This record gives sequence, structure tokens and C-alpha cells, in this order.
Amino acid sequence: MNYREVTTTGEYVARLETGADWREEIETFAADVGAAAGWFSAIGSVEDAEIWFYDQDDKEYQSVAFDEPLEVAACVGNVSHLDDELFAHTHAVLSRASGQALAGHINAGTVFAGELYFRAFEQPLDRTRDETTELDLWL
Repeated sequence: MNYREVTTTGEYVARLETGADWREEIETFAADVGAAAGWFSAIGSVEDAEIWFYDQDDKEYQSVAFDEPLEVAACVGNVSHLDDELFAHTHAVLSRASGQALAGHINAGTVFAGELYFRAFEQPLDRTRDETTELDLWL
């Protein structure tokens, strides 16, 4: 197990901008507050979404696009560095008007409304390729 203690530098709440990209808004926010890394949760809604599912056998992400309004019932993740850039690792449960739930990594989604809670860490977290899973995981 890889673990370390982190020091928090701040806790923030923010509103995501309507029309912006969900994941990019979180990455931009982290950069704006100078967070080397952090942990977040968010709620809201998107006009559309692209979610990813990692196929453990093929060791690659499968993409599914939804061109419809969806509630972001729960969103949780972290911000770290991937290839020297901030990257929001964003998991979410989205729901349709029928109540049907969809879940996965949000790769992209157009914000309709979003509320973010963010806890910034002083220490950076860097991702590197893990040979076993072929995923980019924390060092």
C-alpha cells in the first residue's frame, strides 16, 4: 500500500460556470487556488456527458456519450499531476429523469449547474503508469 500524510492548505466551496466543462472547471479551480493536489466532492447537473469505464481485461477505457440532461447525484475525486499537468480524477453517479443511474469517470460534460467542495493539499500527488493495472496511479 502506498500512503502518506497530507497537510491541508485550505477548504473551498465554488460554483461551476454554466456552459463550462465539468472536469476542466475543477482543474482550473485547483490551479486558481494554487493547489498542488486535493480532494473534492460536487453536485449539480450537466447538459450532456462523456463517461469512461475501465475495461480490466483489455486495459483501456471505454467511452459512452450521453446527449441529454443529467443530474450529478454524487461526484467525488481528487486532483493530482499527470504528465506535469493538473488532472481531476472524477467519479460520478448521474441520473436520468426516469431515475435510472449512470456511473463512471466523467471525462467531459457541459455544466448546467454545479457546486464544488474542495480540500487543497500542500503536498503534490503525481501519477505514473502502474505496470500491473496499466493505469496512471499515485506514486
